[in-house]
Amino acid sequence: MSEQSRLEIWKTYKIYIGGQFPRTESGRSYAVKNAAGKTIANVCQSSRKDVRDAVSAARAAWGGWSNRSGFNRGQILYRIAEMLEGRKKQIKDELIAQGYTSAVATREINLSIDRLIYYAGWCDKYQSLFSSVNPVASAHYNFSVPEPMGVVGLLAPQKAPLLGVISLMAPCIAGGNTCLILANQEQPLAAVSFAEVLNSSDVPGGVVNILTGYQEELTDWICAHLDVNAVVCYEQGELDWQKMQEKGASHVKRMFRWPATQLYAQGGQSPYLIMDLQEIKTTWHPVQTIAGSGGAY
Repeated sequence: MSEQSRLEIWKTYKIYIGGQFPRTESGRSYAVKNAAGKTIANVCQSSRKDVRDAVSAARAAWGGWSNRSGFNRGQILYRIAEMLEGRKKQIKDELIAQGYTSAVATREINLSIDRLIYYAGWCDKYQSLFSSVNPVASAHYNFSVPEPMGVVGLLAPQKAPLLGVISLMAPCIAGGNTCLILANQEQPLAAVSFAEVLNSSDVPGGVVNILTGYQEELTDWICAHLDVNAVVCYEQGELDWQKMQEKGASHVKRMFRWPATQLYAQGGQSPYLIMDLQEIKTTWHPVQTIAGSGGAY
């Protein structure tokens, strides 16, 4: 067969749930176009059932992931960065196909890798920084320590299709949470390829789940899902944010809106973003006194 007659094999972009790459159960898809309006790929248009499946996978993975040591989670985030470094050319080509210049695409990928390394370093340190021994007026020790919330819904911004996903995901899983990510609607290709990076890293299935589709359709279901403990997005329109808060308020879901202006800046990474997705557990322990010794242990 000559090269001229060979048909190129086009990539099939799927969603990522529980460490697998299923097609959406609805069978729907939508076209991704480049800056010139030409269709360059078809991606899954996820459904409400896909949201439920992703949340179930995240919840099933949460117990094992949250119980891993911070050092081990740091190793895994570092491994993700290593694997992403090896896929730079592919993801750069996808960003360029969606209208990015070569320089901007390279900057986006490099910042994404650096951000993973940053949070890998914090995995075994933030608890020491934010834990405390509290003074109490009784014969007790009182300790406060951060613990992961659980399952978090992450809504990628409509810019920075790779950096936005990683800037949401990294502090979330560094703190022991599991997550469902709704990718950039107009430019989802980098997020789907990043799912392949995750799958070839040491991330257990279900810790990170990535869906593609229409944000207006899927956001309500994520915010209203009873087994999602928190939702994080970057700055949306006021009406969107108000609607999201109303949906989350029905069962006291934690809602966070991080400033989009900080995404490319130093403020886009911080241990305080890890702490947004932590709950503080306080433990009381009695001080036992040895009779006649006047001491305690």
